[in-house]
Amino acid sequence: MAEIVHSDTIRTMFSSAMSDMYRKEVPQYGTLIELVNDVNEAVLAANPELKNRLASTGELERLDVERHGAIRLGTAEELFNIRRMFAVMGMFPVGYYDLSVAGLPVHSTAFRPIKEASLARNPFRVFTSLIRLELLEDQDLARDAARILSERQILTGRALELIAIAEKNGGLTQAEMEEFVKEALETFRWHSDATVTADTYKRLNDAHRLIADVVSFRGPHINHLTPRTLDIDAVQKGMPERGIAPKAIVEGPPRRQADILLRQTSFKALEEKILFSDAAGCEEGTHTARFGEIEQRGVALKPKGRNLYDALLNKTRQAVIVGGKGEGATSYEAEIEEQFKAFADGFDALRREDLAFFRYRAAPNALENGNADSIEALIASGALIADPQVYEDFLPVSAAGIFQSNLGSDAQSNYSEKANQSAFEEALGAKVTDAVRLYAETESESLKTALQTLGQDHLFESLSNVA
Repeated sequence: MAEIVHSDTIRTMFSSAMSDMYRKEVPQYGTLIELVNDVNEAVLAANPELKNRLASTGELERLDVERHGAIRLGTAEELFNIRRMFAVMGMFPVGYYDLSVAGLPVHSTAFRPIKEASLARNPFRVFTSLIRLELLEDQDLARDAARILSERQILTGRALELIAIAEKNGGLTQAEMEEFVKEALETFRWHSDATVTADTYKRLNDAHRLIADVVSFRGPHINHLTPRTLDIDAVQKGMPERGIAPKAIVEGPPRRQADILLRQTSFKALEEKILFSDAAGCEEGTHTARFGEIEQRGVALKPKGRNLYDALLNKTRQAVIVGGKGEGATSYEAEIEEQFKAFADGFDALRREDLAFFRYRAAPNALENGNADSIEALIASGALIADPQVYEDFLPVSAAGIFQSNLGSDAQSNYSEKANQSAFEEALGAKVTDAVRLYAETESESLKTALQTLGQDHLFESLSNVA
């Protein structure tokens, strides 16, 4: 039997093919990649300390290949089969996101690698949303949408066959992998022919533009691919200089010495020509769905830090409303800067105040004689190094803000939550993984290993407040 290819290799081949396809479909994406590469090179050249830290933690190697995409699905069956497809690539559902809190009738998860080694090789993520037709006020329209969705098949027959082969054999061979990637790309390709009439599209669009995007086409076209930048403010400033119109504000926390969680911006969705399937012949129209996004990732926060982040963000959003055309953006930026003065800055401060997750390692050639008094003493001596763990996940409010911009508005919306994780997991056919647990396990295991290396095992048992 031919050798089975590692899922990390499949994921890397697929993400590269996806990037090539999207660059051809959305030329501005190529311009965006060039801008991000230029900014990253400039940041690394100006900050040798950052470059050394990224190199020592493996982040430098993954920086150029790092991407996340986003898709929107219409039915439980689609979500179930997409989970199976991503599993072949070593990607698993992490986290549950309720976007109804921002007026979007979807709930979501992020498919991504969960093992440290796999994240280091290629941290490709796909933010995947399932529409919630039960939230539509017009239930007659919801039933029509459900009927339309029931008639489509988003995965090719051969893709499903190859998924079944991978499930049976524990993976794919080289030849099967190449065929799988080709077939899987068809799920995410853009198709300009709508599957609905112009009248149905208008009804769906009037109910919610996101609903129209999901229901009106034969598959969940990838609507953005996001590179990672080391300075999102420089990218935001540089976009207009390259003919790209950015959204009004950068979503997430303000600029800080020690980046936390996730900051995101994007350029507005493209207006693309589509053809409707009217009985009297094809009728031409337009649709806006696909756009460009950029992200800057910081350290993952512990529950204490995340609660503080959420509280400060809520205060900011209550104090300043950003209008549909970006009105109030300057005031918003000033307000969030002021609010986040209450959040400790600097990685050492974040660690000492137990706000963020870290990964520990013994310094090269570090030797300890006798028993150290504390973790702090080891860190102060340089024997133990604490590296910030990259936040590998997403933020509901930020995701909603990007979605709103994608739909043609920068307006903020604050709605009551209508979460339904159990229904989402039932459709998924699996439980979502708790991201906080993953970060906590990495911190605890890395600390234990580092202390063993330094001959300081006795300290581990007394550090339940650190792990």
